[in-house]
Amino acid sequence: MGKSEEKPVASSLSVGRAVADEIRRSPILALIVFVPLVILLERTLPDAHTLLFLLSVVAIVPLAALLSRATEAVAAKTGDAVGGLLNATLGNLTELVISLAALRAGQYMLVKASLAGAIVTNTLFMLGGAFLLGGLKHHTQEFNRVNARFQACLLFLATIAILVPSLISEVDHPPALDVSQDLSLGLAVLLIAVYALGMLFSLRTHRELFASVGHAEEGETPWPLGLSIILLVLVTLLVALVSEIFVSSVQVAAEHLGMTPAFVGFIVVALVGGAAEMTTAFSAARANRLDLSVGIALGSAAQIALFVAPVLVLVSYFIGPEPMTLQFWRGAVTMMIVATMAATLLSNGGRGAWYVGVMALALYGIFAFTLFVLPPANPS
Repeated sequence: MGKSEEKPVASSLSVGRAVADEIRRSPILALIVFVPLVILLERTLPDAHTLLFLLSVVAIVPLAALLSRATEAVAAKTGDAVGGLLNATLGNLTELVISLAALRAGQYMLVKASLAGAIVTNTLFMLGGAFLLGGLKHHTQEFNRVNARFQACLLFLATIAILVPSLISEVDHPPALDVSQDLSLGLAVLLIAVYALGMLFSLRTHRELFASVGHAEEGETPWPLGLSIILLVLVTLLVALVSEIFVSSVQVAAEHLGMTPAFVGFIVVALVGGAAEMTTAFSAARANRLDLSVGIALGSAAQIALFVAPVLVLVSYFIGPEPMTLQFWRGAVTMMIVATMAATLLSNGGRGAWYVGVMALALYGIFAFTLFVLPPANPS
């Protein structure tokens, strides 16, 4: 009996030591205390919107780090192509939860700004940051050009599909709202079909074309697969919960902080929502796994354009005040197209260096500063 009692005690001690070691290696995980804090504060002080907004942003950071570590462990077992897709999917869950909450509230400006911002942030900020951080440690890095071109082509196709409804709203005799809604609905179904076939192509019929070409360094010992999957589920649920608090407070907090809904959606929501993916992409680049970084950055952007945005159009028929269209304001469409072209050019050579990252980050900075100074006058 004494021995049976010692077993769970020893097990608990080992888990405690493992957690303590993990926090020592990644001090950012100590911020996990903000997760229960923001949940408790939302129950007790629901009107403290600015404080809830700031605390929810801080709380998402350690959750993103945990999600990153767990995803890296799964990617080590499945390969960088599947690992990149998995990280992009779980990372985009935050954007999806935020967008669904805004959709229910009829905040279509916030939804569209967050979608456009996520695409631009992933193709410029995340990709540029990976090139910069990886290049500062390694002179040059190689990655699979086929995968980069494939994801960039998918993204370009999606931006053209978004461009069409936005263009027809600018003609001399714009169509009626129901026509725009029908067009957006048809394009949404088409984009989802293209995305599904793209996954079949890259993960099944031609998977050999997407093999990694980089040479990963020996890094931290990955977690066991079972533990990683359990953590992925738990952390994803916590991210969804904190994201709900973030959405409920972001509008009022933005007004107090002097930010427009377009800037909040395009910059703040995109950066917070992509925190998990960015953590993985940056750490992978430092470990000379630029294939994983490029796959996450471009794959996540393509997934938002080809899957998340169309799904939100379909879901808006059931939970929104009215159906959402794929019409974006001209500035957002322009930035998405320019970001897609820039990502295509920067990743076309199959090699990365730190100054490539500087150029991508500079372009992102231009867009962010412009949107902050000159918000859209008449957004769609």
